[in-house]
Amino acid sequence: MTETPTRRPFFRPADDHDEWAWRQRLRANPGTRLALRLVVAVVGLVLVLGGFALVPLPGPGWLIVILGLGVWASEIEPASDLLEWVKKQVRRWEHWMRRQSRGVQALVALATFLFVLAVLWVTFRLTGVPTFLPDGLEAWIHGHLAL
Repeated sequence: MTETPTRRPFFRPADDHDEWAWRQRLRANPGTRLALRLVVAVVGLVLVLGGFALVPLPGPGWLIVILGLGVWASEIEPASDLLEWVKKQVRRWEHWMRRQSRGVQALVALATFLFVLAVLWVTFRLTGVPTFLPDGLEAWIHGHLAL
């Protein structure tokens, strides 16, 4: 006889234990529970989409995506599972990097730096060099980077 797996709810239940009393109060009332879920869904979506838009640019793109997942995970069970998986993968990468020699670590850092430079070059090539940069830097970019 096979056992049927129990199906987890998509949203956290109204009586879910929460360390934040204000969130427990919002979940307890059906109207505010719906409002909380809508706010969490929209804010999480904005953060995730905005983060993905920033991923190819220098800056905290992936951090913003993970922050959006964290917002979703506060109310949405599958997002909580995905966030745990992401955290596990980041820990694995961190542990793998720590076990590598300084040479491998330096190569990864160099590859990351070159990737960021390439993204900046393509961005400047497509959109132009920003005018808010100091004149000397702007002239150097135009003169040395073929922009």
